Amino acid sequence: MEQYDSMIVGGGIAGLQAAIQLGRYEHRVLVIDAGYGRSTLCKSYHNILGWPDGVSGEELRRLGRLQAEKLGVTFANDEVVQAVNKGKPGDGFELWGKSGKGYEAPTLLLATGLLDRIPELPNLKSCLGLTVYVCPDCDGYEIKNKQTIVMGSGDSGAGMALTLSTRTDKLTYVNHEQKAVKSELLAKLKEKRITYVAEDIGEVMAETNGLFRGVVLANGERIGAERGFIAFGGNEVKSDLARQLGAERLENRHIVTDPRSKMTSVPFVWAAGDVGVHAEQVTIAMGEGAQAAIWMNKALLMLKEEANIHRVVVRS
Repeated sequence: MEQYDSMIVGGGIAGLQAAIQLGRYEHRVLVIDAGYGRSTLCKSYHNILGWPDGVSGEELRRLGRLQAEKLGVTFANDEVVQAVNKGKPGDGFELWGKSGKGYEAPTLLLATGLLDRIPELPNLKSCLGLTVYVCPDCDGYEIKNKQTIVMGSGDSGAGMALTLSTRTDKLTYVNHEQKAVKSELLAKLKEKRITYVAEDIGEVMAETNGLFRGVVLANGERIGAERGFIAFGGNEVKSDLARQLGAERLENRHIVTDPRSKMTSVPFVWAAGDVGVHAEQVTIAMGEGAQAAIWMNKALLMLKEEANIHRVVVRS
């Protein structure tokens, strides 16, 4: 079994930032990445310092991996399916991938993120991050005074439309799947003059450059727009490894961490990024990745010191 000082599960934004920080401490670091996540879908982030014209998640991942590799960080293309706590704190952890390979280290960071529930609508994914968005805090600015369609389901879509009503008064909410919407939300949609359509979406109208043009409903009706948002609810929080290790999670499956160190309730296991409890933004994921790595380094130095003391005692 391959042994490292630190293992990071997830090669997205939080995981890569942590890997870079740990690499700069000159630890033996392994990033295990399945190659697919929220950041692989976004064609352009618009709210990141230094990228005024936007940068894709794929480009950030490419650059981050190159930077980490230059610092000696190792990458494994694998999907971790089992996590084992070897015993008392400091004994370390074993991870097992779908490949059948095992990995071992005394410190572990879970940066596994989450996946938005996105129905397989033709042309939708080509627009993500360019003219169709997920996060109102990140990209609400992009729809200012523009004709916008919220493609969603039930209360989740209604809530998104109401949140965006401060950005534009040209809103339509299409309740794909036609799930029930609370009466008070329907009343608020009417009050805000948000057009409500309870009909499945057949396909997204888009140009080859990712320019959103609206939707075609299942009944054939076309609704034109300049921008889109999605809010289907039921996002998958990738925290099952934390469950296996016994780490505390909220009812929505996000992992609870110490706000200062980002350590979970399990000693020597940290969590950073969208899998944790925070605002689900790239810039926050970066900060949490670095924050966790700083405390992982402290833990590694402590373990090294304890090992040295033990060797001295044994020799004496």
